[in-house]
Amino acid sequence: MQGQANLGQANLGQAGGIRRLLSDDAVAMFDALAQPTRFDAFRLLLRYAPFGLNAGDVARLLAVPHNTMSTHLAHLERAGLVASRREGRSIIYTAIAGRAAAVLELLLGELPGEADAGAAFPRLRPGEAVERRYNVLLVCSHNSARSIMAEAVLNREGGGRFRAFSAGSVPRGAPHKLALELLRNLGYTTDDLRSKSWDEFAGRAAEPMDFVITVCDAAAGESCPVFPGHPLSAHWGLADPAAGAGTEAELRAAFVRSYRQIAARMSAFVNLPLETLDLASLKARLGAIAIMDGATEMTLAARAA
Repeated sequence: MQGQANLGQANLGQAGGIRRLLSDDAVAMFDALAQPTRFDAFRLLLRYAPFGLNAGDVARLLAVPHNTMSTHLAHLERAGLVASRREGRSIIYTAIAGRAAAVLELLLGELPGEADAGAAFPRLRPGEAVERRYNVLLVCSHNSARSIMAEAVLNREGGGRFRAFSAGSVPRGAPHKLALELLRNLGYTTDDLRSKSWDEFAGRAAEPMDFVITVCDAAAGESCPVFPGHPLSAHWGLADPAAGAGTEAELRAAFVRSYRQIAARMSAFVNLPLETLDLASLKARLGAIAIMDGATEMTLAARAA
């Protein structure tokens, strides 16, 4: 979307990397550390960082057969927790401390009250009287998948505090059947969901918006109408789940993945203390949400600018 508000000046840095850490990576690390010998080996290598130890020394210090320890160290290396290098006839293993720290920071970042925005998992907002309702327009080019799912999720998770709409620059005419099917299977009401043009929300007669959020890179790069209400804009670019070729099962998996990425962002959004944030802080918090798991390269580049 041309002319969209700057999403904050903080560079990606370690915080951005943590948010982009895939859940599958974290699961692989926890799986590797769930075995007592591997856990002890990783702790031992942390103590010897950054120099490392050869496999024989690790086996000796932990009183584990050499062949068994080699298998465990290979498992840790596949999980990205350990790196190996050859020195003469020995293979030296070193702990990758930052990898484990990133996972722990990712989890600690979900705790309520953390200064850093961008919670990746839903948490229930305390019940409170709705004094201010925010109108949010979710935009993608065809308004058939990502923005449709985002509208449904935000309307339910918003608890009456948010009123979500979706639209597209070149609407496809009907929501994608897999998006509707997934939403129904998850208990959403889909009767009111339709593919529509963003022109419905432009002009003086349209209801003013507080936020306009693009969820696809194509829509972000287009000249958008003038929306009433001087809404704050943000770009949360995600891959199109309908674009990938593959089997029916792979396509359905792509929609599930896209839904989870959208739900994570909407959960973080509805938990923002909007009433207490100044404009600069709000833009920074929206920018942090933008680079959560699944963010497109365009989104990451905009955040780094």
